[in-house]
Amino acid sequence: MIERREPWFDDAAGPLVRPYAVTRGRTSDVRHGLDIITLVVAVRSASEARLLEPEYGEIVRMCQSALSVAEVSAKLRLPLVVTKILIGDLINDGYLIFRSPPPLNRTGAPDINLLQAVLNGIRKL
Repeated sequence: MIERREPWFDDAAGPLVRPYAVTRGRTSDVRHGLDIITLVVAVRSASEARLLEPEYGEIVRMCQSALSVAEVSAKLRLPLVVTKILIGDLINDGYLIFRSPPPLNRTGAPDINLLQAVLNGIRKL
């Protein structure tokens, strides 16, 4: 009697090859040093994005107001590394601009003034 093997693909796992195909095989993007809290915003209108590939167009449409790289990744339901590559392409092509978080001070510790401002803002909520 022949044993049936378990299927190697689980429907709940989602697409396995798609992110690799979307990035054309690239697995990292170091051009801009994007962080998960880097803010990106479109500098071109959503109508100009209609000629782009679907993922690129969607990023431009959703970034008409500033979003973090993590938010874009979550909304696209793509891995963070894939999203960083796509955003990097759009920055190079002039569709997006970005602003990285401020660097840490010389000691490597976060800026105490920035932390105090965040705390004050949370208290006001």
